[in-house]
Amino acid sequence: MRLPSHLPHAVSVLSSAILFLLVVPGSVTAQVTAKAEGEKWISLFNGKDLEGWTPKIRYHDLGDNFANTFRVEDGVLKVGYDGYTEFKETFGHLFYKDSYSHYRIRVEYRFVGEQAKGGPGWALRNSGIMVHGERPETMSKNQDFPASIEVQLLGGDGKTPRTTSNLCTPGTNVVMGDKLILAHCTSSKSKTFHGDVWVTAEVEVKGNEVVRHLVNGEMVLEYNQPQLDDRDAHAKELSQKAGTKMLSAGSISLQSESHPVEFRKVELLDLSK
Repeated sequence: MRLPSHLPHAVSVLSSAILFLLVVPGSVTAQVTAKAEGEKWISLFNGKDLEGWTPKIRYHDLGDNFANTFRVEDGVLKVGYDGYTEFKETFGHLFYKDSYSHYRIRVEYRFVGEQAKGGPGWALRNSGIMVHGERPETMSKNQDFPASIEVQLLGGDGKTPRTTSNLCTPGTNVVMGDKLILAHCTSSKSKTFHGDVWVTAEVEVKGNEVVRHLVNGEMVLEYNQPQLDDRDAHAKELSQKAGTKMLSAGSISLQSESHPVEFRKVELLDLSK
């Protein structure tokens, strides 16, 4: 088909403009590409086993992966409860070996199957990424959650709206808009994800300055000055030992809260370098 006489020139101009954006230094596309290529994400999960990770499950010693709660199958890090007769508030966390202060962590997760027998109603399709957390060695055997900032991951029940990448604060508080937030959980502005769909959750952590939650690339929550909560006896003890209640660094862990969840990617970009 032959183009009308005025179109070849228009197509040529458009092609030149696109080429300019792609190759000219300083163009928007060139800047974005350079930024992406300059980012050195590392995988915290090797796709084969739990190397670099240590489980701490309530009522069990550090390192005891009770009932094979955390396992790797088909290249996916899975949290499962087929070895449980009943959940009985046996909350668990899988801790990464290193602590970080300035970074971005990105996971791809989905909820599958049925909740473990005896799991609390609020824990249906519920997991989380814990950041700025205490080291697992400082947790007691019966402790349910590490003092930390929780990026709460939630799946929809197929009926009602339910945001994900919310904020929960076991033993901690944060500041939003110059106000100290004492509520345990704060909802994000994300959409609801029903079913077994894969979701990308990212957390940007910059020491004690700011923490941002992103879902599928969209920022859904932001806050400042993460800190230990003096109202919590264990958190108060931790702040006294540290000489400050402000949280500028800490552990990273993934939760087990009674509903099977899978992580096919766990990646980190160190922003301190």
